Amino acid sequence: MALTASRIASFGFQALSFPFKKTESPRPTKIKGVNMELSLTQPDDWHLHLRDGDLLEAVVQHSANQFGRAIVMPNLKPPVTTTAAAVSYRESILKALPTKSDFTPLMTLYLTDNTHPNEIKLARESGVVFAVKLYPAGATTNSQDGVSDLFGKCLPVLEEMIEQNMPLLVHGEVTNSEVDIFDREKVFIDTILRPLIQKLPHLKVVMEHITTEDAVRFVESCSEGSVAATVTPQHLILNRNALFQGGLQPHNYCLPVLKREIHRQAIVSAVTSGNKRFFLGTDSAPHERKRKETTCGCAGIYNSPVALSAYAKVFEEAGALEHLEAFTSFNGPDFYGLPRNTAKIKLIKKPWKVPEFYTLEDGGQLVPMFAGQTLDWFPSTLT
Repeated sequence: MALTASRIASFGFQALSFPFKKTESPRPTKIKGVNMELSLTQPDDWHLHLRDGDLLEAVVQHSANQFGRAIVMPNLKPPVTTTAAAVSYRESILKALPTKSDFTPLMTLYLTDNTHPNEIKLARESGVVFAVKLYPAGATTNSQDGVSDLFGKCLPVLEEMIEQNMPLLVHGEVTNSEVDIFDREKVFIDTILRPLIQKLPHLKVVMEHITTEDAVRFVESCSEGSVAATVTPQHLILNRNALFQGGLQPHNYCLPVLKREIHRQAIVSAVTSGNKRFFLGTDSAPHERKRKETTCGCAGIYNSPVALSAYAKVFEEAGALEHLEAFTSFNGPDFYGLPRNTAKIKLIKKPWKVPEFYTLEDGGQLVPMFAGQTLDWFPSTLT
């Protein structure tokens, strides 16, 4: 990572143009003097929800403008359970991309009780499917078709995944209603994930969007290169107080839910230490405002427009900017056995205001993370 300083007389918002009818475009404040720049190898997003239909077309450019590749989640309606469906979904994503975009979607399959081992062979042979996602049934958005009995119904599939070197991506929460929602990640580790790793030690596993000190310690205890974790901006910056400050805050509601401050601090320490087991995964999950601000609001935080700014904030405050590039750009592809990107992206230490919302073509609205707030790191052009 190159860390330089340059004098910038003025700077316009050119790199990120949004496919919306009407937006409040973020513009960095003009400040005289020296502006710090970070030059990073182009990052990848190893956990992304792009949705489908009109919402896909609205949000994909926010990711494509900054990230080279993304692991795309399969929890659509209906879920992406076959290689054929993954190929079709990938074609939809490519069609929705801006002209001349080099963004590459890395597809995943949705694991069910009925997934056949042969589907894993087809997925590997396709060249476009890179992982299989485990959603415990009922754990999060569109997870009702997920796994009900991992050890009883999915072992042949998991064994084939080892043969095909296909990672298992885990939403690490139990869904038993008797388990407190703030304890579900720890209980999942103790009752499912740890026994799974003991039974199948050669299975590559990514524990997605970790939220607790327990998850940090578990991942650190596993062999490097076999178990890793993705980390979101929200779980690095927010604790569970953010759900209730000044009233109920639906746009800070996600699953796994935000946890205590002690857990946030543990995740920050792990991520900013330079440990190769942790890498960027935004879990950016767009829902229209009307589906968030309602009597039974959807879980998910839309953070793609601000993710790199948020990660830079965390590493800067920890005094660990020297480890930012590995977290955003190296650890993920290294774990997946993929080449690192060669393009560069700049982050400029220059304040910019996040839009209050983005207006969709049908008049709906998307509210991003940090809506209306000013962030210090501005994502600039790819080079």
